[in-house]
Amino acid sequence: MSKAEIGLIGLGVMGSNLALNIAEKGYPVAVYNRTSTKTGQFFENAGTLRENIVPCSTLEELVAQIKPPRPIILMVQAGKAVDEQIAVLRDLLSEGDIIIDAGNANFRDTIRRFEELDDSGLTFIGMGVSGGEEGARHGPSIMVGGKEDAYRRVESVLTAIAARFEGEPCCAWLGEGGAGHFVKTIHNGIEYADMQMIAEIYGILRDGFGMSAPEIGAIFRRWNEGRLNSYLVEITAAVLDADDPISGKPVVDMILDRAGQKGTGRWAAIEAQMMGVPATAIESAVAARSLSAEKPLREAAASAYGSDDAPAATTPDARFIDDLELALFAGKIAAYAQGFAVMGEASSEFKWNLPMPTIARIWRAGCIIRSQFLGTLAQSFEADSAAENLLLIEDFVGMMREASPSLRKVVSHAALGGLPVPALSAALGYFEAIRQRRGTANLIQAQRDFFGAHGFERIDAAGEHHGPWNSGLGG
Repeated sequence: MSKAEIGLIGLGVMGSNLALNIAEKGYPVAVYNRTSTKTGQFFENAGTLRENIVPCSTLEELVAQIKPPRPIILMVQAGKAVDEQIAVLRDLLSEGDIIIDAGNANFRDTIRRFEELDDSGLTFIGMGVSGGEEGARHGPSIMVGGKEDAYRRVESVLTAIAARFEGEPCCAWLGEGGAGHFVKTIHNGIEYADMQMIAEIYGILRDGFGMSAPEIGAIFRRWNEGRLNSYLVEITAAVLDADDPISGKPVVDMILDRAGQKGTGRWAAIEAQMMGVPATAIESAVAARSLSAEKPLREAAASAYGSDDAPAATTPDARFIDDLELALFAGKIAAYAQGFAVMGEASSEFKWNLPMPTIARIWRAGCIIRSQFLGTLAQSFEADSAAENLLLIEDFVGMMREASPSLRKVVSHAALGGLPVPALSAALGYFEAIRQRRGTANLIQAQRDFFGAHGFERIDAAGEHHGPWNSGLGG
């Protein structure tokens, strides 16, 4: 007789914690790992939760232990491993069973998998999960894409294990096909921008004013009590306070300045470009991580051009600290505006009808970019659902009017001091450009017509026009 409500394949860090979360919420879960010893170790270490865990040594056993229609969560490496696992399960599952890919999949792969399973009788869900190891164990933010009736089959389990904000589960069905994984991708793009801008503010304080890690941590801790209250600002303060047990120095000072990435931020930037939606803060954050990886190149450039000049002897005054706070806040708003604009375009292109207020609400807890800011964002979208861009919503117009002057001051200060702030600069450039009634693309159109006869529109007449160039210059 089947014992489990749901199955899970892949007992790595995220899979193990998600399985324990499911078991703790009272749902029997059948688990399988390709390395059977890992399954046994996981079961033995589960303590009192073992009564809700069914360890399986084969996939056939896993399938047999789940009540039909069988939902099975895949927590395996994104890409080829997911396709291989689906291929094996196709021969073992029955009509109506549900395969749930909960990894960081490219949403285009998710769409392809939907199409490949379309005539198999099986149902597929692409599920974005945010919150890292802690979130998986105690409550992540869950973004679901797929057929709504398939989501309803597993809704009780997913809402039970999700994070909660004021009692409301941070889990929702967002649309068909790759909707869930796409929203997770943009979530991660915004995360990249947020983290990069925090690092740039840290760099101004460290390299521009010579402040120590604990001194900078105290500033972030204070900011976390106000408008910047968020998980990332909170952990930044904690990180800057931590001492290295080996050297006795702040641990952040002992970490090599080379950041990694797993692809989702890059996908967010690529998709924004593919859809023709400017997401410059996200793009610059991805580029900054790539440049950070070029450590030998940066060292060679530092030797060629000079860097690491002595910081200012004076500490920043209270007014400039306030400017830094507002600059980070303005940059955050711009990054969110760009991310939601990309999601809006994708919603139209793929006919998902993404619920923007719901997305903001399910990000309020559990996920890496959770912050008090998201409550205001959700309310703003609910009040003005037709808004073309977050920057045009009344509440955010007021916020940016207050914060944008500080963003200008901080970016100017950094530029004059030779301090790199690519994401903050991109956020500022986006804000300045979006509010420019008459831009400079008229010159670009003239250039394009000059060298390629691409034509242009006139301000005083309809149709396509060409300029009186005839200069004989080629290109």
